[in-house]
Amino acid sequence: MSIQTRRERERAERERLIVTAARELAESEGWDAVTTRRLAEEIEYSQPVLYSHFKGKDAIMAAVAVEGFADIAAELRAARTSAAGTRQALADVGAAYTEFAAQRPALYDAMFTHPVDLPFATSEAPPALQEAFGELREAMRPLAGDDDLETLTETFWSGLHGLVTLMRSGRLRREGRERRLTLLLDRFARHPAGHTARGPGDAGHQGAPM
Repeated sequence: MSIQTRRERERAERERLIVTAARELAESEGWDAVTTRRLAEEIEYSQPVLYSHFKGKDAIMAAVAVEGFADIAAELRAARTSAAGTRQALADVGAAYTEFAAQRPALYDAMFTHPVDLPFATSEAPPALQEAFGELREAMRPLAGDDDLETLTETFWSGLHGLVTLMRSGRLRREGRERRLTLLLDRFARHPAGHTARGPGDAGHQGAPM
C-alpha cells in the first residue's frame, strides 16, 4: 500500500469516526451537546485535526444528514420491494418512514428540520438524497394515475413529515397514531377512476431529490 493510499484511508476513517461520534452524541444528548470541542474529546483528536476534515458543526451535521438519507433509502427500499402488491408497498413505505423518525429523532432532525448546507430539491443533491426520494416516488408510481408523479410524491412526503413532526412535538393527540397514518395512506392509494397508472418506463420523471 502506497503512503498516499494509506493517508487517504486514514483520513476517511477519521471522518467516519467524527460523523459517528456526532450522530451518537446527538441521539443521546441532543444537537446542542454536539460541539467541536466535545467531539474532539470523544474521538481523542485535537480540534485542529477535526477542523482539517470539517469546517465546523454545520458541516458535520450535513455529513450526518447525508448518512441518514442513505440509511432511510435502504429501509424504504426494503419495505417497498418486500411488499405484496402496490397498495401494500405504499403502506409499508409509510410505516418504515415514520418508524425511522421515531427511532432516530436526532438524525431525522438533521435530515429534515435543522438548517444544513445541502442542495435540497435540485439535481445537485447528493445521491443519497435522490435515492431516498426515489424510494418514495417508486412506491407512489403505480398509484399515480394521470397525476404528476413528482408533485404527488412530494405531497405524500409532506404528509408523512407533518404527521411525524406534529406527533413528536405533542401537537397531536397521543392516541390515533396508526389511524392517522392509515387515513393518509388510504387517500393516496386510491386510484382515480379513469386514470391509467404509469409504467416504470414512462418518460418525464427527472427525480425531485429531497
